[in-house]
Amino acid sequence: MEKFIITPKEDRTVTMTIRIDRVLQEKYNKLSAKTNHSRNELINRALQYALDNMEIHDEK
Repeated sequence: MEKFIITPKEDRTVTMTIRIDRVLQEKYNKLSAKTNHSRNELINRALQYALDNMEIHDEK
């Protein structure tokens, strides 16, 4: 019989506390229920999208 081998999982996440508007939280709660994706996953995807599509303009 072959052995059941378990290797350590790479921990790539951190816990971070932020404050958001209650209305925004409610919108993510509804989106989570509608799409069957966790609120955490949706927020992570939105944050990544914002970083990937951000433009920074100097005010000079």
